[in-house]
Amino acid sequence: MSRVRVAVIMGGRSSEHDISLASARSVVESLDPDRYEVRPIEIGRDGQWELGPARGQSELAKGGEKLPVPLNGSPQPFEGVDVVFPVLHGPFGEDGTVQGFLELAGVAYVGAGVTASALCMDKDLFKAVMRDKGIPVVDSVTVLERQRNRVENPFGFPVVVKPARLGSSVGISIAKTPEELSRAIDLAFEHDEKILVEEYCAGIEVECSVLGNDSPIASIPGEIVPLVSDWYDFSAKYDEGGMDLIVPPRLDEETIARVQELAVASFVASDCEGMARVDFFVLDDGEVVVNELNTIPGFTATSVYAKLFEASGIPYGELLDKLVDLALERQERRERLKY
Repeated sequence: MSRVRVAVIMGGRSSEHDISLASARSVVESLDPDRYEVRPIEIGRDGQWELGPARGQSELAKGGEKLPVPLNGSPQPFEGVDVVFPVLHGPFGEDGTVQGFLELAGVAYVGAGVTASALCMDKDLFKAVMRDKGIPVVDSVTVLERQRNRVENPFGFPVVVKPARLGSSVGISIAKTPEELSRAIDLAFEHDEKILVEEYCAGIEVECSVLGNDSPIASIPGEIVPLVSDWYDFSAKYDEGGMDLIVPPRLDEETIARVQELAVASFVASDCEGMARVDFFVLDDGEVVVNELNTIPGFTATSVYAKLFEASGIPYGELLDKLVDLALERQERRERLKY
């Protein structure tokens, strides 16, 4: 049986470039070479695409063919590819931009489509949809660049300030005073023209992974315990020993079931397919609220998304197989549509 030809896209223009490379390295190394022919494609911080040699082994793109951003008339990076696995985090990759290009190229790809990718990257719009669907979310107010001198904080202190369209806790602050709030707003606006001032949630931070297309399933949730900071910031997420993941979380069965229910409901409401990780707060009174949904979560074998499914009985290699199969299934299904 011929191997499935998989192109793994990594890097990208966002500040999460290096995190993407680490995730992609793990994916490339773990795709079974007997089943897959893998071709790495690295997007530089300057937006230039570099094609690595096609192979079933774990070498990332080095010294490959240089391409401009692929447009009509440019070399086709997906020629002969069966499925694309975008392992991109943040803007210019997780936000529907690359997904739109893949749609135009007519190639199968892993993960959420254009609509879901764009929606879930924008925390403001995502929350609006969740509220409309009756899914509880963390309260926040949205501030545009032109409104930065008229910011209202209805939540008191401490309060969270974050860019609307970024991940990995980049640009996020917890402000405890008016002076800190002013600095937090300036920092968030360095990364986006739209920011959120968000209620600080005292409680347990819990994450839950979701897998599937038409019939998505939720993993066993995990409890996040930051060790190097007071909250789950960039260092806690990515530094060695920065956090503990407790699986299952230290919650009663009813609350765990509620987390899983809301994880799937959020996935469906935002029109996701393939994969997502949904982040929650379990408040002191037991209420479960959605914080955000990541359509391309960190994807090393030790990342939360994969570890939660491993605890649920789906090891990393099998998880990759399922995601490739889901991408091919969606492409086959959609090719039956009339346009």
